[in-house]
Amino acid sequence: MARFELKLPKMGESVAEATITSWLKEVGDTIELDEAIVEIATDKVDSEVPSEVEGTLVEVLFEKDDVVAVGATIAIIETDGGDVPVVAKAIKTEVAKEVVEIEKAVAQTIDQVATPITKNSESGKFYSPLVRNIAQTEGVSMEELEAIAGSGKEGRVTKGDILSYIENKGNAQKVVAQPKVVPPKPQVQKAAPKAVPVSVNGEDEVIEMSRMGKLIAKHMVDSVQTSAHVQSFIEIDVTNIVKWRAKVKDAFLKREGEKLTFTPILMQAIASTIKKYPMINIAISGDSIIKKKNINLGMAAALPDGNLIVPVIKNADQLNLVGMTKAVNDLATRARANKLKPDDIQGGTYTVTNVGGFGSVMGTPIINQPQVAILALGAIRKVPAVIETPDGDFIGIRQKMFVSHSYDHRVVNGALGGMFIKTLKETLEAWDVNQDF
Repeated sequence: MARFELKLPKMGESVAEATITSWLKEVGDTIELDEAIVEIATDKVDSEVPSEVEGTLVEVLFEKDDVVAVGATIAIIETDGGDVPVVAKAIKTEVAKEVVEIEKAVAQTIDQVATPITKNSESGKFYSPLVRNIAQTEGVSMEELEAIAGSGKEGRVTKGDILSYIENKGNAQKVVAQPKVVPPKPQVQKAAPKAVPVSVNGEDEVIEMSRMGKLIAKHMVDSVQTSAHVQSFIEIDVTNIVKWRAKVKDAFLKREGEKLTFTPILMQAIASTIKKYPMINIAISGDSIIKKKNINLGMAAALPDGNLIVPVIKNADQLNLVGMTKAVNDLATRARANKLKPDDIQGGTYTVTNVGGFGSVMGTPIINQPQVAILALGAIRKVPAVIETPDGDFIGIRQKMFVSHSYDHRVVNGALGGMFIKTLKETLEAWDVNQDF
């Protein structure tokens, strides 16, 4: 028998941890290869962790709602195969004992040296042997040590805290604890907005926000506080597209096995427009602009619980209409079924949201950080319009939609933001009703 460590897998460049939301198997259960064992949630997507081996689940190392770092062992599976690398509890215990003994020995050595840095200060703070040794070596007094704000458990000063203090010591005024300090005059500054208390009576229903709802709320607030949002709007005549889709949708379904909606048609046009304006396809990192090589379109989709998620169509500019339709339908279907994988929502460079799907004529979407722009597609509706002909102008019924473009005014000026949607308008209005798919 061998024991296999099931680890929390890597889930994208920016994901460092995940929350255990549900164990699908219990200790003692038989596990099949690739069978889902546990459900996890990140700030981006919910997912399942499958088993890499067959065997029996013998140990669960984390409980529901625990936050686990990527790469950490979350369960032990006993297999019938050969030896599988695993760190047994007995080994962990022995290693822990050795670490404790070494720490004791170091502490005794330090305590034997004449130094003003003591294990416990008069204020009751505890300082580890390593921190005391660094303080002794670098000439940090007990008064200075007392004044360092610790970032460790219960406010303890860590190795990083004292090294950071020493590094900045020569460039900043020393922080020394003083028994009496005259408080400085209060500075006038803008107070942080406080939530207004909400009165709740016996007839009101209090609903706890979901985990994802809380994360989305935080992301939205962070985005508004980060980017200087500005919007441009344009109305597009999509009559030719409406007529063409009505003519070919049945043949498209028969040949490709996919329903042809307006979304892939619009997404393909958006991808081609981004290619013409690559400075829309950027991100900001500090004072630098990152110009993205790939055009990865994020497509906001509604989840069953009402929240939104943004799966990503990778290299969207390289897809023809059939490929775009398959990608859009696949991501939308798996989003509604909560079957998206972590990689499905990674790497977006520009986002599109279809507010028209909810009947809205237009919207002012919030930028999906760290991107710099987002496009909202309004509802397609019949409207009276002036039609220009060689024989003069007349009023007719046309199919039109509004497009709203939100962009970060720090790096995207009004000319670029406006020209982008003007070019998109020209592309869509020039649609050939006689073309094939």
